[in-house]
Amino acid sequence: MSCKVHFISIGGSVMHSLAIALKKSGYHISGSDDKLYEPSLSRLKENNISPSVLGWFPDKISTDIDFIILGMHAKKDNSELIKAQELNLNILSYPEFIYNFSKNKTRIVIGGSHGKTTITSMILHVLNNNKFSIDYVLGAELEGFSNTVSLSLENEFILIEGDEYLSSPIDPTPKFHKYKANIALISGISWDHVNVFNTVDFYAKQFDFFLNTIVDGGVLVYNELDSLLTDIVKNNDSYIRKIEYNLPEYFLSNDNVFINSNEGNIPLKVFWGT
Repeated sequence: MSCKVHFISIGGSVMHSLAIALKKSGYHISGSDDKLYEPSLSRLKENNISPSVLGWFPDKISTDIDFIILGMHAKKDNSELIKAQELNLNILSYPEFIYNFSKNKTRIVIGGSHGKTTITSMILHVLNNNKFSIDYVLGAELEGFSNTVSLSLENEFILIEGDEYLSSPIDPTPKFHKYKANIALISGISWDHVNVFNTVDFYAKQFDFFLNTIVDGGVLVYNELDSLLTDIVKNNDSYIRKIEYNLPEYFLSNDNVFINSNEGNIPLKVFWGT
């Protein structure tokens, strides 16, 4: 019998993609939301898991559900959430589910205030171009890939876009703290999500703690041009390997960008998935 999963707030950008990925893997999926926008609406309909009626319905919650995945759009007083709590069901945020699913994989987490989707996409395109199969969790749609979440039992690696926003309405832990990265990258720190992190210091501390969640012996790659990030990394005593990166020397020629390297001038090239 397939595992039964109910999504509270199924329309989120990652939530609906995760629901689709799990259905394709054989899970029995149901879900609710009070608002659905494109492309979530069409994609859920295409996969026959779109709620028939918008809103929250406690009668959807029963003891035969194996676990609930709770999205950030829901509120603490959500009637389905309250029912699930009353029944003592297993309630997970999507980062918790991703971690539990990937415990035996090498987890590569891309963090930073800006550029996460771009960097994750670049890595994924290069791997795809070289026929390297990997699980992934992206925060936005990517040309050449049918879904922003791909999960398997076979792949040894998973590439995760590590959002620093809160995990769920009942779990204020930043999402990227949940993943316990084996390999991590931080692109830079620029005060964001001011509704939750009311000072730049409080916001920056989330990245300091992220370093502490990297598994012992893991690797951090970070942008040394960011002075705030560099100070955090140098003052953190986690047992991890720290590798800085910088802006390479480059030049423009006939509207093309070339990088100076020990192997000569290398033209930048964009790899598109097929």
